[in-house]
Amino acid sequence: MAQELVLVVIKMIVVFAVALLIVAYLTYFERKIIGHMQLRLGPMRVGPHGLLQPIADGLKLFVKEDIVPHDSDRWTFYFAPILNLVCALVLLAVIPFSYNFMVTRLNIGVLYVLSLASVGTIALLLAGWSSGSKYPILGGLRSAAQIFSYEIFLGFSIMGVLMISGSLDLVKIVEAQS
Repeated sequence: MAQELVLVVIKMIVVFAVALLIVAYLTYFERKIIGHMQLRLGPMRVGPHGLLQPIADGLKLFVKEDIVPHDSDRWTFYFAPILNLVCALVLLAVIPFSYNFMVTRLNIGVLYVLSLASVGTIALLLAGWSSGSKYPILGGLRSAAQIFSYEIFLGFSIMGVLMISGSLDLVKIVEAQS
């Protein structure tokens, strides 16, 4: 029991670290491509060809001053982005990266993914509401309405996959593709 728990924790750490590194370097590549499109080099200051720029950006985020609006709900203002990040990272726990490597296997993996995506949308609403101003509330409502409307069609598109595979388990869905 304890060995399985340690293995799950190690897998979670590996998956989350790899996901965060991928996002950081996708941002780096986006900045490089946009720089070349604008006939400039892009980020080049940190490391060879700017390869350490995502790490420098991450360190800069921890050093920056937190600016909180005066009329905001401080606890919700800090909690909403964390909730959104946690929802995005915890979604990765059920994705079967290979037959032997997945953090956990759920019989209802598709429902888990859809429900956590909805909770992430609620985090956007909380972020807009927590600022205490009318324009961020409107922006949060607009973003949430867009995502909710996309989730409806995402659910309909998943229905075909579920009917063909006959299961909500993501591993069985992957096996049905072979």
